[in-house]
Amino acid sequence: MMNASPITNRTGVRAAAAAAVTVVLWASAFVSIRSAGTAYSPGALALGRLLSGSVVLGVMLVVRREGLPPRSAWRGILISGVLWFGFYSVVLNWGEQQVDAGTAALVVNIGPILIALLGAKVLGDPMPPRLLAGMAVSFAGAVAVGLSMSGEGGSSVLGVVLCLLAAISYAAGVVAQKPALRQAGALQVTAFGCLVGAVLCLPFAGQLAHEAAHAPGSATLNMVYLGVFPLALAFTTWAYALARTTASRMGATTYAVPALVVLMSWLALGEVPGLLTLAGGALCLAGVAVSRSRPRATARTAVPEPQREEVP
Repeated sequence: MMNASPITNRTGVRAAAAAAVTVVLWASAFVSIRSAGTAYSPGALALGRLLSGSVVLGVMLVVRREGLPPRSAWRGILISGVLWFGFYSVVLNWGEQQVDAGTAALVVNIGPILIALLGAKVLGDPMPPRLLAGMAVSFAGAVAVGLSMSGEGGSSVLGVVLCLLAAISYAAGVVAQKPALRQAGALQVTAFGCLVGAVLCLPFAGQLAHEAAHAPGSATLNMVYLGVFPLALAFTTWAYALARTTASRMGATTYAVPALVVLMSWLALGEVPGLLTLAGGALCLAGVAVSRSRPRATARTAVPEPQREEVP
């Protein structure tokens, strides 16, 4: 069998590294949201993140001298900007204030499953058994982590609906973004998608200005961090990796986030995880490993043909 070319191997390694950067930064966002969310309302926090991210991404576009994306990419950019960058950011912030962590984990983490279903229907992505099995294991782990970290807070019907809307908009935004990445670069798709989301959230500008005047400096710094790293940088590395694999596999990779949240909460906040939390985190990582693995190719045993003896 022919071995993969060095260029293909390097591309795969870079895509995997980009995906790893994404999940680590997205996990760190949950720690920062705890601080920023106490001082900023859901809409104001979403707009603050998006504005910070748009500034950073705009500077990166200028430095790299990347202009406007081609017209053929704008449909996907607009849809992902509205659904994922804008709508998702607001309803997720709002929904997580209405439900406990276990309910949020159960509802929001159907997002990768929806990505796989939409990816298969819209993009023609394959759904191998390993992917489905890995996602099932990771989903169980995510729910276990959420339940173990839940407090005594209850869950409202409104909160469940908001988390469900967040999962649906996230999945639809990812699937819409994939075709755009065939026409434009990862930075272009991310930067203009973020800008679209910021424009959508401009009605919250008054709230943002009012709350920023009274918020502690730590909350504002965390809001800026959320815009620069988990948004601007992580969404760009996400787009880079998504352009080089299927939406289904990328969605399954995000199930590593709950496990990393447990680790970061332990290291940064001193929250020692219990046995159920650790078991859930281990399931998340095991499921990701299964979903991204490939079946071993059956090696073909080459049978040498008998050499013909030349007759003089």
